[in-house]
Amino acid sequence: MTTALDQETEVDQIDDLAFVTMMGRLNRLSVDKHFDAYADIAWDDAELALDSTDPRLRLPASDPVASTDWYRGLTATEQAEVGLYRLAACMKMGWQFENLLQRGLLTYAFRLGNGDPSFRYLHHEVIEESQHTLMFQELTNRSGLPVRGMAGTVRFLAEVAIFRLVKVDPAMFFVFVLGGEDPVDHLQRTMLRDGVPHPLVERIMRIHVTEEARHLSFARHVLKRQVPRSGAVRRTALSLVAPVVMGAMARMMLRPPADLRRHCDMPRSAVRQAFRSAEGRRLLKESVGKTRKLCTELGLMTRAARMLWKAFGIWEEPVPATSAASTGSAAA
Repeated sequence: MTTALDQETEVDQIDDLAFVTMMGRLNRLSVDKHFDAYADIAWDDAELALDSTDPRLRLPASDPVASTDWYRGLTATEQAEVGLYRLAACMKMGWQFENLLQRGLLTYAFRLGNGDPSFRYLHHEVIEESQHTLMFQELTNRSGLPVRGMAGTVRFLAEVAIFRLVKVDPAMFFVFVLGGEDPVDHLQRTMLRDGVPHPLVERIMRIHVTEEARHLSFARHVLKRQVPRSGAVRRTALSLVAPVVMGAMARMMLRPPADLRRHCDMPRSAVRQAFRSAEGRRLLKESVGKTRKLCTELGLMTRAARMLWKAFGIWEEPVPATSAASTGSAAA
């Protein structure tokens, strides 16, 4: 599910003219193709209602938890209940992250000068993230479940750190942005490709993926513009921070939170089985694949950085271009 925006980020760095052109394109897309959380979702349509016994809410095959012995041993109704809680928990955590993101983007915009090409798009993105927040919380409310989202300690640390990052080193802030957005975007694209049975879930994901493509493109373009202009010390720091942020945030976004485990009586052994399996490890690596590739293109994949990517279980050897070409020729 590759978009034109994905393809446009396949460059190592961009000059000012290319950045201005890209901002104009993102602004036009935000005007021409945007969504309203309530006008574009028929929340009260009976077909979109949430029912904890609905088999369409069972975990998709792409979720490693679905392959665990614990989940397979549940009844169909219990599996649907777990699926709904997992969905609501993801939505809750999603809007909490996007709340932090909006505050960071506004802080970033506050420091821009007159005529900056990114000012207008930043506000388009804040508006779109607000709409995502509304639809995520609306689904959470309609689930009727006591989901908590991020742990209190994580929320506190994130609130303290986010404003420091924006002011001290915006590039690190945008790595944080990718850490929260890339894993979720990868998971949702995978689910949409495989088919999402419940129409409300499918509708929300399609809206989110459509607009998130612009947000991810913006973050990557900012990094492609800023990192090459940074000094050696900042680039070194960023190369070491990136794998820590991506490894920690991918786990937070993809693994079942503590309140889900308590509510659904999910044993820790099931979490270990899910994410120590080949499928779980692959999901973790693939969920940060685009950011890992970006760091390589920007010269941030030093020996020390690569060791950290490996330590967090999110390193994957790049496929040589010649091998990829050979595979494509063989398939043809």
